[in-house]
Amino acid sequence: MTTITVTPAAHTATDDYATLRTAVGAYRVTAPLVRLTGDDRLTHLDRFLAKSADFVEPDTAREVLALNADGTPFAILLHFEIGDETWLLPRTAVTDGELSAYLGQFETAAGVTVEISPEGWGATAFEGPLAWSVAAGFVDFDISGLTLHAVTESAPSAPGATAHLARVGTTGEYGYLLLSDAPQATHEAVLAAVAAQGGAEVGDAGLARVQAEAGMGVYGAGFGELAVGQADLAWMIDWSRIGEFHGSDDLTAPTGSDARLTALVAPADSRFTAGTQITASGQRVGTVLHQAPAANPEEELVLALLDAPFWAPGLELAATDESGDARPLRTATLPRVIARSLTTKIA
Repeated sequence: MTTITVTPAAHTATDDYATLRTAVGAYRVTAPLVRLTGDDRLTHLDRFLAKSADFVEPDTAREVLALNADGTPFAILLHFEIGDETWLLPRTAVTDGELSAYLGQFETAAGVTVEISPEGWGATAFEGPLAWSVAAGFVDFDISGLTLHAVTESAPSAPGATAHLARVGTTGEYGYLLLSDAPQATHEAVLAAVAAQGGAEVGDAGLARVQAEAGMGVYGAGFGELAVGQADLAWMIDWSRIGEFHGSDDLTAPTGSDARLTALVAPADSRFTAGTQITASGQRVGTVLHQAPAANPEEELVLALLDAPFWAPGLELAATDESGDARPLRTATLPRVIARSLTTKIA
């Protein structure tokens, strides 16, 4: 008797992309968590965050920018206020060592403690048009009552565990994040709930593609040594506080004549190397910075630094791909895809 073993097909980036766009995808958050305690912790945050914490409400989350000493972006951070604690979670790629070195520059006031990767804590996120139905199983109230950027206590996934559910996302679809001191049990509970809704665990490539289409391409690609204005992050700066936070002395307000991070679309299967020149009628007008993972079969999405006024949408440009062929490129607006969550009501 012959035994035939069937190996399940591995999920591809295209599969994961479809999961995030049509159902719900879960992923473990691997960025280092930071916990701050003490009455003066918000004053400490104001030393390096580009927006003041003066009006931050309890049990909320917000995205904030931290700068290097020369005024370039260091990281985009998710800032949670939960009870008597502050939590920070990098959205852009930062290692424990880099985060430790950065935060170590700032002397903490008496009574304030800063812990990087506190032992036992972790986070799992899940996003997609059906993500709300997964989140509903982790609270004891109508999930529609959890508004965007709100944080609430969550039903624990293990006896005696603590968990907090935040309605935050990275894809333009419904998104939630569970912060827990029982991270493995929480992750397994999320995966089971996601599977019950026809979803699955997703990998980095499919997630990065949806993020890029939502206008959050720097989450996966980083800043590439761009200035704040070039990275189109001026909206994350409180310009009335120049001189009050780390790196702000070297900031210059962007103008309409500056080069800017811009999204472009190209024919499917085009592949571009970072640093490739982009031209308009044979004249160099910009440089490829990053190409999003090829998970959307309809087109390729490229992020580039384009000179003014070539970052305007709808312009026909060109670049040479890795095969040496000239390929058309067209500047595009973001978000690139209309999120299904815009028409999927939270029941």
